[in-house]
Amino acid sequence: ESATAFGCLMSNMWLGEFDCVSPEVFHSVLGKRYPAFSKKTQQDAQEFLICVLNELHEALKNVRAQLCKRRCVTDAKASRGSVGETSIITQLFEGQLSYDITCLECKTTTDRPESFTVLSLPVPSKSGCSLQDCLKCFFQQDTLTWNNQIHCSWCGTKQDAAVKATITKAPYIIIFHLKRFEWQGNHKRKLSTDICYPLSNLDLSPYSSPLSCKDAEYSLCAVANHSGFLDDGHYTAFCKHSVTKNWYCFDDAQITKIPDSSVQTDTAYLLFY
Repeated sequence: ESATAFGCLMSNMWLGEFDCVSPEVFHSVLGKRYPAFSKKTQQDAQEFLICVLNELHEALKNVRAQLCKRRCVTDAKASRGSVGETSIITQLFEGQLSYDITCLECKTTTDRPESFTVLSLPVPSKSGCSLQDCLKCFFQQDTLTWNNQIHCSWCGTKQDAAVKATITKAPYIIIFHLKRFEWQGNHKRKLSTDICYPLSNLDLSPYSSPLSCKDAEYSLCAVANHSGFLDDGHYTAFCKHSVTKNWYCFDDAQITKIPDSSVQTDTAYLLFY
């Protein structure tokens, strides 16, 4: 039902018959599966995005599995697991990280792979920084101590460890979530840091294994913006037309063509490359 509603939304958007299209049917269908999003209170766009991707993946992998099952009935080597876990969502959005974990006592290193569809990046400055600063902060080596110690299989006890992440599979579309909401004591607050991000030629090779990002430079295709505060904010989107390459601002029912220079904003919350 969710995939069908999403398909209708895409069709209505691209048919060009309307000045604007409301996603209320898709939103209503998704609200049945995730009741939190049917409430009138402000919701988090990143959480909504992850639910949308998960929902579409679950729906479309089942269709793929059924089709493959019909085609592969006589193939004794067909793997159910690999068929079931693949969808257009994983093909477009899923990347792979590898965490190298080194015991600081015996220096033994193990690697732990982890899939991702959205990378949540810390914002290392209150005044101003760049997307590269956020990436460097995310991918810098960290030390696990105290309650975060690892159990080293070589030492046989809990030990401090150094951990460092590397991109081992770069997704076709990479989504960055800028962590503008943080806890300060018992209170949550929003960071209004001006983060400078490139519109083209984003190079991820410094954070990647040599083969995963070979010749992979990313261009910005969309931005989800959040203006306002924790409980009374407003979302808008900047999207690049895939054919004309023009940028547009989507603000509820108002759609406006904007120059490239207006795409850089201090309200950016999600970046799509």
